[in-house]
Amino acid sequence: MEALIARLFAGVTTIKASYAELQMAQQPYNNEAIQKADQAVVDELISISELKKRYLKKELNISSPQVTLMLAEVQEQQSLMKTFGITIQKLQSLVDTKDSEISSLKKQLHECTAFNKSLEKKLHSSASLSKFENLHLSALNTTHFIHSLQHTLSSMKSFTKLMIKEMESSNWDLELAAKCIQPDAVFIKQNHQCYAFESFVNMTMFEGFNIPSEPLEKHHNRNLYLENFKRHKSLNTKHYLSAHDPNSSFARFLKSKYLHVVHEKMECSFFGNLNHRKLLKLNNGGVPDSAFFVAFAEMAKRVWCLHCLALSLDEDVRIFQVKKNTRFSEAYMECEAEQVVSTSSEEVTDSDSGELRVGFTVVPGFMIGKSVIQSQVYLSPVS
Repeated sequence: MEALIARLFAGVTTIKASYAELQMAQQPYNNEAIQKADQAVVDELISISELKKRYLKKELNISSPQVTLMLAEVQEQQSLMKTFGITIQKLQSLVDTKDSEISSLKKQLHECTAFNKSLEKKLHSSASLSKFENLHLSALNTTHFIHSLQHTLSSMKSFTKLMIKEMESSNWDLELAAKCIQPDAVFIKQNHQCYAFESFVNMTMFEGFNIPSEPLEKHHNRNLYLENFKRHKSLNTKHYLSAHDPNSSFARFLKSKYLHVVHEKMECSFFGNLNHRKLLKLNNGGVPDSAFFVAFAEMAKRVWCLHCLALSLDEDVRIFQVKKNTRFSEAYMECEAEQVVSTSSEEVTDSDSGELRVGFTVVPGFMIGKSVIQSQVYLSPVS
């Protein structure tokens, strides 16, 4: 009797396993697997039915109950293993589906975040600095610096685009030029080369940003720097340079930065001569009148104003950039290009290239006391 019951339980377990296979074959639809599982269920039902008939007719012939018990146990264990295997497949399928949904949601989140940041930048860049007119030291805070920074970065990006346009008009090899700036950078897309030029312009313009431009100590001159900011923020740079001391701090800053950003070969390539730098070196108040220089002067003015505003703040403003191959950290960085960031693990990936790390800094970050303004970095595949 014990052998008979064991055989029945083994048969039921086999039917359950075959039924599970039948369900598994429904999605995705697999006709061959469905027929095989269906036949297995039918065969086992027939086997149990035959066993029942023999039992009722008392025609059971179990010569070796121990062997029957062992065979039944083996059959039951095999069926259980098959059922567990199918359950694992179902769970894995659910995990894969959830992973796909999570990836899709993360991508949507990244796109929404990028879109919001884009709107924020447009809002800041389009807004005027008129609210700074009646600003006093007591009311000055980090928000004012962030507003002015966005205003400045917008101008720097515009100048960089103009510079690239001039390069293209002069038949420059942009790929080679980008490699000269960032020799080890791996650009995921060809049009990402522009970030190398942005990095060069930004880093050159922000070099020495923390150094006071006046001879007195900073804590005696906060109000002076704020007044300089107010005076310069709305002025016409060309008219100012022509009408004021060509050796003023701002004039020296503008000339120095132009000579560092625009190399002799670049100027000669763009204009066919070196008249821009020659005119600036004369120190007689004369300034170039090209659209290129006007764009540069506007950018330089905004960087200068940001510099003055930083030195007006009660807290120290420190500038930082991120080293190559650093792991991405949302606390200190944001992606400049369209790259996917996992907010949970801070791992950065690209669909084609795998893990990404910092290739170079495009826009430096700022620390104002304990507050952090993220740096903007370009991410490259790990080599």
